[in-house]
Amino acid sequence: MNRTNIFAIALICSSVVVLTGCAAGSSGSDYTRGQARQEQSVRTGVVESVREVKIEGTRSGIGAVAGGVAGGIGASTAASGRLGAIAAVLGALGGGLVGQALEQGVTGRTGLEITVKLDNGSLVSITQEADEEFKPGERVRILGGGGVSRVSH
Repeated sequence: MNRTNIFAIALICSSVVVLTGCAAGSSGSDYTRGQARQEQSVRTGVVESVREVKIEGTRSGIGAVAGGVAGGIGASTAASGRLGAIAAVLGALGGGLVGQALEQGVTGRTGLEITVKLDNGSLVSITQEADEEFKPGERVRILGGGGVSRVSH
């Protein structure tokens, strides 16, 4: 493998790490730019139950592309001629699948499904990242607006 190929693979892999680190969070403390300075409704209640869940990682395609390029370059350097072309295609397909799985694994999060009995008697359930601890019987508030709700203390 020559220096150009190694550099290309390193650049692609570092780009994946940087871009997946920019993914928006889904914790109770994360707000998008559009949510800043927006009025939200506040409801209060008591936590009925808390269940740990997995929040799926992103599928932006960056991992698949980076893995495909890295796999294609790596496999094509292992062979030459027609065999090299076939190896490049197979390496790109395999690398793409591995890259997509890695992206999902790196960006996936542990979450909580929090069921709250509101003061008006109705039940609501909200899933968010597990950045705070909630226990049954605890008083909480639910902030909602623009189709997004979050539970906080």
